[in-house]
Amino acid sequence: MGRTAAEKIVSAHSGCDAVAGDFVVADVDLAMIHDTTGPIAIKAFEEYGKERVRAPSKMVVVLDHAAPSPNERISNLHVLLRNFASAQGIPLFDVGEGVCHQLVVEKGLVSPGGLAVGADSHTCTYGALNVFAFGIGSTDMSGVMLTGKLWLRVPGTMKVHIRGSMAEGTCAKDLMLHLIGRIGSDGADYLALSFCGDTVQAMSLSERMTLSNMAIECGAKAGLMEADEKCLAHLRALGKSEGLPAFDDGDAEFASMIDIDASRVPPQVSPPHSVDTAVPVTEAAGTEISQVYIGTCTNGRLDDLRIAARILAGKKVSPNCRLLVCPPSRKILADAMAEGILLQLVEAGATILPPGCGPCPGTHLGVPGDGENVLSTANRNFKGRMGNNKAGVYLASPATCAAGALEGRIADPRPFLTGKK
Repeated sequence: MGRTAAEKIVSAHSGCDAVAGDFVVADVDLAMIHDTTGPIAIKAFEEYGKERVRAPSKMVVVLDHAAPSPNERISNLHVLLRNFASAQGIPLFDVGEGVCHQLVVEKGLVSPGGLAVGADSHTCTYGALNVFAFGIGSTDMSGVMLTGKLWLRVPGTMKVHIRGSMAEGTCAKDLMLHLIGRIGSDGADYLALSFCGDTVQAMSLSERMTLSNMAIECGAKAGLMEADEKCLAHLRALGKSEGLPAFDDGDAEFASMIDIDASRVPPQVSPPHSVDTAVPVTEAAGTEISQVYIGTCTNGRLDDLRIAARILAGKKVSPNCRLLVCPPSRKILADAMAEGILLQLVEAGATILPPGCGPCPGTHLGVPGDGENVLSTANRNFKGRMGNNKAGVYLASPATCAAGALEGRIADPRPFLTGKK
């Protein structure tokens, strides 16, 4: 019997021939903490009474969730993280560099076949680079800091086969919302999603990151892709290792399989307060919105900003709606400036925010008012997300968000892309 990519990667990091269901202790290639979860992990680490982190070169600290600091308390947490990273020799990305998951991929800090953990649930994003990556709690992270290892149960694998060309107006985000709506928010509990098919092969690395990023939203442990030439070229361009890519064997045993015809998936919207409420945009169209947010580790990258600018260029955001745009890294901010994308967005009425996570979890910048609806490219719309449990968050692609900003209500992006609006 063959094995899945998840089984192969975990086996390679645990020194045993592990299969789904086995409990192992695995070596960790990269551990990430940020300004929300990092202070708790550091406190727990210090309670062990050890002075040194086991492998500081395999850690990274990112100040992104409340950056720049909105208050004195957060400022002091930032100081704590800076001091800890400096004392331990841990690389740190300070305020303004960007969102942790974007930076890890953008800087080439992980390689195919690797195993990475982060004190953040969307660490699964690195699966787009064929990395077995997942989020852990701050206390578990303190153990990784102490030992460089982590125990885990090897997950089974759900094979997600996506075929066909995406229709005009449909984005990777729509496919993921469709999948989560189809299987439910617990439909892949503790499974590794293994994305495959010609649709995935045709996707950019950015689009693949969108799929992997949201694997946790259906309960998955990880969201793995194959390491093809696009993935390896990204690493070569950075002068980084191509790693040891792992592939699902043809005769591997999968927990389940699901097939998606991308050509039949229209733009999607997930109304409040669960990601798995996804419906075709036509069913939500007309819902009034007060704010649109384009950004986050899910959908703030250059191709996301490009499609938003394509819809917004030469037009004006509705006077009843605010448009916030937040590139997820300094590099993407600079690239978007160089391409003229930001100018198009600003002239349309957008407010550009500094790279970071702030509006998504509601730590600062863009907290909606009571009763307001937000249309967002983020990955979560739980009650209280974005900082106000009396507001509603609708999830959608950058194209649908841009169309909504123009109309002040949820709108189908396809007429804007085909020149009918």
